[in-house]
Amino acid sequence: MYSQSYVSTMGSEKMSVVFSIPHQPSALVHALTPFQNNHINLTHIESRPLAEDENKYKFLCNLEISSEDDEQRFKKALAELKEISGKDCVKVLSRRDIDNTGEDSEEVPWFPIKIAELDRFATQILSYGSELDADHPGFTDEVYRKRRKMFADIAFHYKHGEPIPNVTYNEAELATWRTVFTKLSTLFETHACKEFRKVWPLLVQNCNYNKDTIPQLQQVSQFLKDCTGFTLRPVAGLLSSRDFLAGLAFRVFHSTQYIRHGANPFYTPEPDVCHELIGHVPLFCDPEFAAFSQEIGLASLGAPDEWIEKLATLYWFTIEFGVCREEGALKAYGAGCISSIEELENCVSDSSKKLPFECENIVTTKYPITTIQPVYFVAPSFAEAKRKIREYSSKIPRTFTVHYNPYTQSVQMINKRSNCVKMIRDLANDMKTLEDAVAKLED
Repeated sequence: MYSQSYVSTMGSEKMSVVFSIPHQPSALVHALTPFQNNHINLTHIESRPLAEDENKYKFLCNLEISSEDDEQRFKKALAELKEISGKDCVKVLSRRDIDNTGEDSEEVPWFPIKIAELDRFATQILSYGSELDADHPGFTDEVYRKRRKMFADIAFHYKHGEPIPNVTYNEAELATWRTVFTKLSTLFETHACKEFRKVWPLLVQNCNYNKDTIPQLQQVSQFLKDCTGFTLRPVAGLLSSRDFLAGLAFRVFHSTQYIRHGANPFYTPEPDVCHELIGHVPLFCDPEFAAFSQEIGLASLGAPDEWIEKLATLYWFTIEFGVCREEGALKAYGAGCISSIEELENCVSDSSKKLPFECENIVTTKYPITTIQPVYFVAPSFAEAKRKIREYSSKIPRTFTVHYNPYTQSVQMINKRSNCVKMIRDLANDMKTLEDAVAKLED
């Protein structure tokens, strides 16, 4: 669940400093002296040998900035660290321009390297789940507001690696789910894409998808993981676009657990469990769509703010409101379409405008958030959409490429020749396995 605009708050801002130093006695103590002298509190330190120079070690230090005074002291410490390690050996990962000490600054917006680091922004939400606008259907319903807070509290305290707590939905919530589920189910065969139609019966069989039961996120998440490696993570409210997209890079989807208000079961001003479980989950079970979704997430890591807005717009017109052609007919694959009766009918009708899937046109297109979409961009296939997004993302002004390692669930910055050599070796091993498989088939 995300908000289209990125909002930076000066509450407590997390950032990281990466630097390398020679492997010699007391080197780390010497390198950390600038932080100690300037009263900078480091929250985490980790080290590893530098791949391209066995005589050096690479260090990652996490810290928090909570005031302008902290920021000034950090800049002073950074300047001192560069004198020790060398200017080219220090990199800052921050949400904004902190390392503005010169034109050659290597400052990069902070992004998670390990999947567990998603915990770092899980509580940095733009609005809490129980904070409802005055025009929200449940604004005056105290029982509904208390339930929303309960769901938000579960997500707020959740940490990576923990099972998602099961919840007991009340009769009003089950009635809302039943109404939405029953009506939407009649449209999937004629309006949804074939990938959705293939997965839907599997969710009914394995995840308790039916009109009388709201599936539990933990059970669904485990099924997703078995299918494509995607998992669900409960979210307490609106995330920034940058943080939401970063989750996709690790094949993690931030999901709400509450349901829309029963006063209007076919309308919700924000994503809810109907939207997530009916709209998003089925397509995340499809390998091609999962890879397509992760591609947008990986492109967002370390990207400038203006590119985050472009990628969020691509997300909106694909994963949320995507339409594709299937044997000449229009079919919906976006979650915003599939989880809304009105949107599902509108996206395949002649009443809305359809345009070719071209990234340059998509990122400049404005769209309404609380009304039916007037325009859709039609993709010939997920594979073609992924190819075009990857091609477009290559224009992002980054000095590195990112690679996701599914074994360690971590992201590696590919910005040195040694990184490329290692990837080539890994690919060579995979090719050898493939050659052996082909040879046996021929036999």
